[in-house]
Amino acid sequence: MLWRLFARRYLFSRNSRSVINIISGVSVAAVAVPVAAMIILLSVFNGFESLVRQLCSAYDADITVSAAKGSAFDIDSLRSKGIDRVEGVAAVSFAVEQGALLEYRGNQTTAVIRGVDDNYARVMPVDETMQSGRFQPQLGEDVNNIILGQGLAYALGVHSFVVDDVRLYAIRRNSFSTLLPVDGYSSERLPVAGTFAIDAETDRNNAITSLRLAQRLFDYPGRATALLVRCSDGTDHGRVKNAVQSAAGSDFKVQTRDERNATLYRIMRYEKWGIFLIALMVLVIASFSIVGSLVMLIIDKSDDIATLRALGADTRLIRRIFTAEGMLVCCIGGTAGLAVGIALCLIQQRFGIITIPADSFLTNEYPVELMWSDVLLVGFSFIVTAWCICAATVASMVPQHKR
Repeated sequence: MLWRLFARRYLFSRNSRSVINIISGVSVAAVAVPVAAMIILLSVFNGFESLVRQLCSAYDADITVSAAKGSAFDIDSLRSKGIDRVEGVAAVSFAVEQGALLEYRGNQTTAVIRGVDDNYARVMPVDETMQSGRFQPQLGEDVNNIILGQGLAYALGVHSFVVDDVRLYAIRRNSFSTLLPVDGYSSERLPVAGTFAIDAETDRNNAITSLRLAQRLFDYPGRATALLVRCSDGTDHGRVKNAVQSAAGSDFKVQTRDERNATLYRIMRYEKWGIFLIALMVLVIASFSIVGSLVMLIIDKSDDIATLRALGADTRLIRRIFTAEGMLVCCIGGTAGLAVGIALCLIQQRFGIITIPADSFLTNEYPVELMWSDVLLVGFSFIVTAWCICAATVASMVPQHKR
């Protein structure tokens, strides 16, 4: 169209080398930087969300079944419901989980003890998290071990697995007396079989032992506090959850991993979109840099405007010319910003150039995950913002012509 031709001519003509073009170049850089920053920020938040989900999957099962009322349930009653035969269920494991006091050579700390059966390694990726020793909560019929989180081992001062045992103390349910408080506790001595590392909070607050010992320590004979379920690869966890709930009945509560960590995921989404809105405000402010170049261009082309009016051009056409001029500058900057942001994200995803200066994660590379939906959102937001600013600027500088 005619207005597009004029806009390209004003921007790319060989004879239009002036301070206006320099300002336009600065405007291109001014809008490119926040656009690239938005892509990078959103991708970083996506990467951290994926990392958190990965960390949660290392200690939280795909689906967890617990008692709807009370803290424990009878293992045989739930096993008879055939949850392991539900379509989409790959493996199940019974567990007892409760807090206890740990003592090692005078050092004491509290932790959540998870007692697990022999199927636990089929449900959870224990081999990926072990840092030292072996994952062997139970050895034969008589020997029970404990696997400590790396942070928990550090807090207790456990540096060797062969020097001494860790003592566990737990309150006996329904038998605690203030007159004889010593009789209200049960205790066990366990050798340390190894340590695992997932994230700082999990490592500091959790330990794993055998289901048999946990039942004895916490006074849960023949009972468990949770059934951990691993779904088959490629299955919809929500659909499997509904099937498991139907099999278990109303006496049990069934939750997916996302439901158990719903608050954490929701907070991360709020943070992501909060950062997006802040970055969008920066982009809006940066986009105002185009106002100066548009104003100077309109003033510089005042003679051309008069000529166009004499040739019969109406105000609408003239406004379109200069609006298109501003949009060309913005689109060049926006495209450059998108290209830089996408390139930097892909480089980080592929090569992991930037590393995390800590040993608290399963990965040493700064997590980045580029999502094309974010690219489209940033591009759309930028186009709308740029068009509004350009159109408003041109409308104020090119008033309606009165014949």
